[in-house]
Amino acid sequence: MAATAHTVSPSITSAARRERLRSIIGGSAGNVIEWYDFLAYSIFSIYFSKAFFPGGNQTAQLLNAAAVAAIGYVVRPLGSWAIGALADRRGRRVALSVSVAMMSVGSLIIALTPTYATIGVAAPAVLICARLLQGFSMGGEAGTSATYLSEMAPTGRRGFFVGFVQVTVVMGQLLALALMLVLQRFVLTSTQLEQWGWRIPFAIGGALAVFALYLRRGIAETDAFEREGVIGSGLEPDGASPAATQRGSLLELLIQHRRQTLWTIGISIGGTVAFYTFTIYLQKFMVNSTGFSRDTATLIATSALVIYMGFQPLFGLLSDLIGRRPVMMIFGVGGTFLTVPLMHALGTTHSAFTAFALNLAALAILSGFSSIHWLVKSELFPARVRALGVGLPFAIVSSVMGGTTEYLALRFKHEGHESWFFYYVSVCAAISLITYVLMPETRHRSVIDEEARR
Repeated sequence: MAATAHTVSPSITSAARRERLRSIIGGSAGNVIEWYDFLAYSIFSIYFSKAFFPGGNQTAQLLNAAAVAAIGYVVRPLGSWAIGALADRRGRRVALSVSVAMMSVGSLIIALTPTYATIGVAAPAVLICARLLQGFSMGGEAGTSATYLSEMAPTGRRGFFVGFVQVTVVMGQLLALALMLVLQRFVLTSTQLEQWGWRIPFAIGGALAVFALYLRRGIAETDAFEREGVIGSGLEPDGASPAATQRGSLLELLIQHRRQTLWTIGISIGGTVAFYTFTIYLQKFMVNSTGFSRDTATLIATSALVIYMGFQPLFGLLSDLIGRRPVMMIFGVGGTFLTVPLMHALGTTHSAFTAFALNLAALAILSGFSSIHWLVKSELFPARVRALGVGLPFAIVSSVMGGTTEYLALRFKHEGHESWFFYYVSVCAAISLITYVLMPETRHRSVIDEEARR
C-alpha cells in the first residue's frame, strides 16, 4: 500500500529519518505532559482538598481527595479499551490527539471549578467528572503512545527508543514535584497556595496539553497501521469474517490472541507491583520504618529516580544487543531473589548514602522490566489489535495490583508483619519470571517486523 502524506516510509533518506525523529519526539512530549497532568492531582491535593471538601479535619479532607484520585485509576481500563480500539481502527495519531485533548479538558476544569463555598456540592461533583476524564485519558494514552513509539522506532534500535516511554513517566512526576517546590519556596505562601495557588499547576497542565495536541496533530501515522488498511475494506483473507478481522476488536483479542494477552498479564504483574513499591512506596517506607526525616527520604528517592530515568534507554539498548528476554530476566531473577534482602537492609540502615544505594539497586532491577515491557507487548500483537492488546491487560493489572500495593504494605505493617509484604513482591516477580521463561524472544521474532516483510 502506498504511503500517505502523513506516513513515514521505510526509506533511509535523511528526510525520512528527520520525520521519524520528529514524530517520536512529538509522541514522547505529549506523554510527559499527560503524566504531569495526571500526577499533579495527587501531589497538590494537600492544598486544594479543603476547597472541595470543607467539612471535617484535614485527614478527612485528604481522604476524600484521595478517593476521587482513585477514580482516575479505576476508570483507566475503560479508557484503555475505548482509546486503544480507536487507535487500532482510526489510527495512532487520531487516538493520541483524542487522549491529550481529554487530559487538557480535565485539567482545565479543575483549574476553573469554583470551590465548595461558592457552588456547594456541585464542586466535588465537577471534580469527580474532571478526574474521570483524566483517568480515561491516561488509560488510553499509556498503551497507544507505547504502540506508536514501538512502530515508529527504527528496527535494530527499537529497545533504545521505546525505553524513553518510561523516561516520560518519571519526568512527568518530577516536573509536578519541581513545580510544587518552586511555588512553595519562591513564589507563594502556604496560605496563597491553599486559597488559589493550587489552580496554577492545573492551568499550566491544561495549557501544555493544548500544546501537546498541536504537536500531535502534525506527527506522522505509522506504516504498521497503514499496512493494515485492507482489513475491513472487503479485502479480508479467504475464510475470515469481517468481525474476526476488525481492527480493535476486543473479541479477537480475547479469543484469537488469548495466549499473547495472558503473556502480557504475566509480564505486568511483577513489574507493576515492583514499580509502585520501588518508585512510590519506598519514600514512605524510609520514613515509617527506617526512621529518616521526610526531607531526607524525599531527597534520597528523588535523586535515585533521576538516575533511574537514565537507565531506561540504556537497558532498552541492551535488549537490542542481547535480546528482550535476558533483560527482563534481570528483573525476574532480581525481583524474585533480591527484594527481601534489599528491603530488610533498607529498613535497618542509618546511613543516607546506603539508603540511596539500596534505592538505586532496586530501581536498577526494576529497569529490566520498565525499560522494555511496553515494547515486548507491542512485538507480540498484530497491528490491528496492537494498541488494545498492549494497553488493556496492563491497565487492568495496574488498577488491581498497582492500586493495592501501598495499601497492602501499610496493612502488613499495621498487623506487625511488615516483612510479609516483601515476600508478596517477590512472589509477584516470580510469576513474571515464569512468564519470561515460557514466552518467545521477540527481538528477532517481532510481529512488527514480520508484518513489514509481507
